[in-house]
Amino acid sequence: QVQLVESGGGLVQPGGSLRLSCAASGSIFSFNAMGWYRQAPGKQRELVARIDSDGRTVFADSVKGRFTISRDNAKNTVYLQMNSLKPEDTAVYYCNAFGGNWNFQYWGQGTQVTVSS
Repeated sequence: QVQLVESGGGLVQPGGSLRLSCAASGSIFSFNAMGWYRQAPGKQRELVARIDSDGRTVFADSVKGRFTISRDNAKNTVYLQMNSLKPEDTAVYYCNAFGGNWNFQYWGQGTQVTVSS
């Protein structure tokens, strides 16, 4: 069974930084893509950033220039570096991965990111 475990969430002041990590383990050796979604209270879950096995990335417009995503394919680990955090970044952040030639999608448990003074 594939498991995605997030870490690095927490409380940070506006303008601060956090680095999220997602470590994948289980039956799938490598993933086609890994990334992050987030969901704020009362809002839809949205894609934050994603990186595929070739290093191609996509970002939500709201985080471009502030967030970066990176991946260690050998370790099946993805990172989200979040800089210049804003209160509107407050959400539960979920690690997401596609594997099995894009046939399977996996989700982490989520980690809370709160940006507040």
